[in-house]
Amino acid sequence: MAKAKKPELQVQTFATHQVITQPNPLRGALRIGGDDHDDPIARAEQALAELSSEFRDWMAIECQRLADAYVNVQQHGFTKTAREELFRAAHDIKGEAATFGYPTAAAAADSLCRIIEHAPDLTKVPTELIDNHVKAIQAIVREHARIDKFGVQQELSRRLRAVADEYLAAVNHDRPEHLEAILAPSIVPAD
Repeated sequence: MAKAKKPELQVQTFATHQVITQPNPLRGALRIGGDDHDDPIARAEQALAELSSEFRDWMAIECQRLADAYVNVQQHGFTKTAREELFRAAHDIKGEAATFGYPTAAAAADSLCRIIEHAPDLTKVPTELIDNHVKAIQAIVREHARIDKFGVQQELSRRLRAVADEYLAAVNHDRPEHLEAILAPSIVPAD
């Protein structure tokens, strides 16, 4: 198979200047018009739509993983492994929930990740603070199908974040590198 000839620079010369047009090797990868079978974004959206019926089950599995990690913390304390499992479970929910249609669960999981990440001593974090985050994430996922609950879910996520930030600001008053991250706005929207 012969290799396609590499396109060369095109130079247009004018009286006062030259215009040099460099070839764009990616131009062939982009298709304008045509049907959805040619459009990679449309294909990705179609694949996502086909999988959407499974999102609820996946979120339930992620919530169970979070609950199991939290039970491990309650039974064994914040060992390195238990801390990592709890953080990973919350972080995965934070990353997946919005894509799966659960943005308020993502916001609550983000708040839990911030606690785990920025608390100087997790053994001193009030048990209720972590417990409320885990239960809120589970409730948001469980009640997701009820449209009338969305406002409640948003408010719950917002309040959890506010309480978590207040706690983290208090315990990190002497750790400016953490305060900066704590006081920064979240990248995970609560709506």
